[in-house]
Amino acid sequence: MHYLDNAATTAVYPEAAAAAMRAMTEAFGNPSSVHRMGREAAAMVADARSNVASALGCEPSEVFFTSSGTEANNWAILRGAAAMKRRGNRIIVSAAEHSSVLEPARELAALGFDVVFLPPAKNGALDKETFGNALNDGTILVSLMLVNNETGAVSDISAAARMIRESGAPAMLHCDAVQGFLKVGFKPQTIGADFVTVSAHKIGGCKGAGALYIKKSRRLTPLIHGGGQENRLRSGTEAVPAIAAFGEAAKIGLQRFAANTAKMRGVLEYARTALSAVTPAYAPVAEPEAPHILCVSVAGMAGEVLVRYLGDRGVFVSTGAACSKKRSHVLESMGVPVKMIDSAIRISLSPESETDDIDALIVALKSAVQDLAHIR
Repeated sequence: MHYLDNAATTAVYPEAAAAAMRAMTEAFGNPSSVHRMGREAAAMVADARSNVASALGCEPSEVFFTSSGTEANNWAILRGAAAMKRRGNRIIVSAAEHSSVLEPARELAALGFDVVFLPPAKNGALDKETFGNALNDGTILVSLMLVNNETGAVSDISAAARMIRESGAPAMLHCDAVQGFLKVGFKPQTIGADFVTVSAHKIGGCKGAGALYIKKSRRLTPLIHGGGQENRLRSGTEAVPAIAAFGEAAKIGLQRFAANTAKMRGVLEYARTALSAVTPAYAPVAEPEAPHILCVSVAGMAGEVLVRYLGDRGVFVSTGAACSKKRSHVLESMGVPVKMIDSAIRISLSPESETDDIDALIVALKSAVQDLAHIR
């Protein structure tokens, strides 16, 4: 098996799986219970919070666990807008954001907010000139992705934060860092973000856990009400197994950050060179900046058909965001020609990816060029 769809989800680290198993079979009490079993579960949550905070470079009190990156994005955007509505009406997001940012932004637009969907630069990153032109003194919330989940483009979030300050806008800045966490170096403070979203299953943790960084000086009201967990900001019994695995994966990712990113960068560069020899019709959709994502197009082939063909041969890639079944809105927002979008595939790496995986991809692609060129 040659798994090259790590931007969709990663394999769980054995250490993270062991932490989840311990939470399920030993420390399985409710972390809100005051007896010993409950205290053991609560301690696992606290340890995980410290590990995620260390990986983010913030204080544990600024990390709030959620069920996913999607929930964290919704929370930051919907409640961030509500917190600032008396100070203005404008919200700015990139049109290349994940749907978990775009959909709540559209909901706010339906409620009467002035939501600006910015066209990105040609690689999917933030276009700073366009962003600067959109800012005004009524801008109350900005949401920008750190690493584009389809192209690997890295946006200059710190520049956006500086531009907000210089404009005099009261805007709070949210950053969806799901694809950037432990892939590119950043801290919420250094990029100037008020809120940062991260997710467990993109870094070797389990599905079912995400987190939202909330700057100590900022306040959000709950999106989910009930028992008052997460310091009364996110109700619901904590998913201790997934959270424990998240913490373990974050600890491992931080310890191995330099080696992991160098390894992925090397495999990515190997892939770029190898892919260029597959066919004259090969073309990168955007030049990669993050070390783990490469979006390419092989003209004359339908991307969905190609993904199935490769998968049948044990090579797993995707056509874009795993949660989207439509033509890529990211590539459309970049102005990529429709034919190129429809033949695009995303190759995404993890620290476990090897050049052998790329070699297997090349062999399968060469066969596909011969077998599938007639399918459009």
